[in-house]
Amino acid sequence: MKDTKEQFEHVITTCRDLFAKKLHDYGAAWRIMRSSSVTDQLFIKANRIRSIEIKGVSLVNEGIRPEFMAIVNYGIIGLIQLELGYAEKEDITEAQALELYDKYAKDAMELMLRKNHDYDEAWRSMRITSYTDLILMKLYRTKQIEALSGNTLVSEGVDANYMDMINYAVFALIKLEFGE
Repeated sequence: MKDTKEQFEHVITTCRDLFAKKLHDYGAAWRIMRSSSVTDQLFIKANRIRSIEIKGVSLVNEGIRPEFMAIVNYGIIGLIQLELGYAEKEDITEAQALELYDKYAKDAMELMLRKNHDYDEAWRSMRITSYTDLILMKLYRTKQIEALSGNTLVSEGVDANYMDMINYAVFALIKLEFGE
């Protein structure tokens, strides 16, 4: 379990570093995105991963690793947007955005550790392609929840789905970096 926590923290640090660099370059322009737009952005990333996995080749000179990193970062953006709502313009500082990033990265790790305890690291036996499919399934679920305006009968909300997508993407990144 210790290795999983350390590997998770390493991957999140890598994703956060990219997030911080983009935050420097673009500011928090993503604050204008409604939750459904974040979901669509996540869908584009996951769909591209699946396309590359199926075709076995990428015509854009980027592999699946940057897309899984984007899923982590957009998942955290989605959680921030759910908390704050969307804005009409950039309305938070870089420091505030990073503080929120850290809050939700910590929440995702704590959820992963609880689930990892119960599932005995079953994720380590899964294929990366399964994480891709699970993320896509979570996205379709999220789109349905959004279509229902969050009025579900028994299901978790959009936030829980974003958290799961973050964790599946982190698992994929761990396997890509550290192997099986």
